[in-house]
Amino acid sequence: MADTTPYLSIKAGETIFRKGDPGEYMYLIRKGSVEILVGDKLVELLGPDEFFGEMALIDNQPRSADALAKTDCEIEAITEKKFTFRIQEMPFFALKVMKVMAQRLRATNERNASS
Repeated sequence: MADTTPYLSIKAGETIFRKGDPGEYMYLIRKGSVEILVGDKLVELLGPDEFFGEMALIDNQPRSADALAKTDCEIEAITEKKFTFRIQEMPFFALKVMKVMAQRLRATNERNASS
């Protein structure tokens, strides 16, 4: 499979996606940092080699949060087709996605239990 994955350069302060947007891509940060916000609350600050936007890609539902570039970023946009290829060819990639989703679900549950 030829690698046609788009790489995006995002300037600090730019919106990558907003809650409610369609989830055509998940993203892998190559350089920089990205804030994940629910409303005006920062829920996660991500850096190089971390990914985001996977939930909407996997379940074909609208985005559940906003993603903004905290610093200038270079990110890889991963389509569903490329995601499927990666999990088939690299099982550790699928395992990493599942671990991160589990961690994020636990963190959400803890935040909800404490509010």
